[in-house]
Amino acid sequence: MAHRTKPPFRADHVGSLLRPRKLLQAREDLKQGRIAAAELRRIEDEAIVDAVRMQEEIGLEGVTDGEFRRGSWHMDFLYQVGGVTKVQDNLTVTFHNEKGDIAFSPAALKVTDRLSLAKPIFAEDFKFLKSTARATPKLTIPSPSMMHYRGGRAAIDQTVYPTLEPFWADLARVYADEIAALGKLGCTYLQLDDTSLAYLNDPSQRDYITKLGGSGESQHLTYIRTINAALAKKPPEVTVCTHMCRGNFRSSWVASGGYDHVAEALFGELRVDGFFLEYDDARSGGFEPLRFVPKGKMVVLGLVTTKKGALEKKDDLKRRIDDAAKYVPLDQLCLSPQCGFSSTVEGNLVSLEEEKAKLGLVVETAREVWG
Repeated sequence: MAHRTKPPFRADHVGSLLRPRKLLQAREDLKQGRIAAAELRRIEDEAIVDAVRMQEEIGLEGVTDGEFRRGSWHMDFLYQVGGVTKVQDNLTVTFHNEKGDIAFSPAALKVTDRLSLAKPIFAEDFKFLKSTARATPKLTIPSPSMMHYRGGRAAIDQTVYPTLEPFWADLARVYADEIAALGKLGCTYLQLDDTSLAYLNDPSQRDYITKLGGSGESQHLTYIRTINAALAKKPPEVTVCTHMCRGNFRSSWVASGGYDHVAEALFGELRVDGFFLEYDDARSGGFEPLRFVPKGKMVVLGLVTTKKGALEKKDDLKRRIDDAAKYVPLDQLCLSPQCGFSSTVEGNLVSLEEEKAKLGLVVETAREVWG
């Protein structure tokens, strides 16, 4: 089996990392007016340098800034798109875990003007990551689908977009410009995080989208078409992967269900180079939907959970990789955790030591499987 010299790598990870205590304190200090924004930026820079070194020492070939400058994996990006207004809509999202449910009321967005991109988003953040990384720097941004998924038609001003076709076209154009600009900055590894394509496998989520004025049964096809249009100006040297999970907030989730509903269109039509797929427990279903993955596309199996600290057994991981290889050739497979460790600033209920052990396990297992 060949070692991979380009992303996604045999041992990879999704992106967000637990925030060090000093960084959390600095964010709070800024909020309370105890420090200036420049001081927070300096503390973020130091924390990111440490996080990058940690990833490189473990042996990861793709490294991120841990999303340390963000409060949330997607909102910090979406709010910077022109035409988007931040609102507190009091829509409560219910996340589930083994002990019960937790409610989360995140700030939401409304589309109040035509979507536009004044300047590339996260450009400075990426430049800093690139300047400090010896390994391949990876940038993670939310998929275009996330602009629509939470609020649907109701969150898009009817006077601005009486019909949705121009909305999808503008959204795709904003992303195409963003991706082209990131390519110019030297970004060769980009990940589009997309919970919607996993959520839509859950019938209750399809009902939810229909209630918002969409079509639960076919919404994923619109999302796939929009992402493909967003990739129209992708420079050839940029590898784009998508990551899908069913929700990740303080070790809890939103949706359940295998990839069956979206698999054929997702794997057959989405023009990304690879798929990071959540597969850390029975909630993600079996590997059968992987039979739709075409030649030349990579699948990164998210077999190691970031939701709890207990370390997986290497033999179990190898057995699951073998199971997946019945549906897609081993040479098209890679290994990673199922999601980030800290999709929001709060982080999952694992320790920094456990995070490191999990990333180390991914690297060791991948070396033994693929050499």
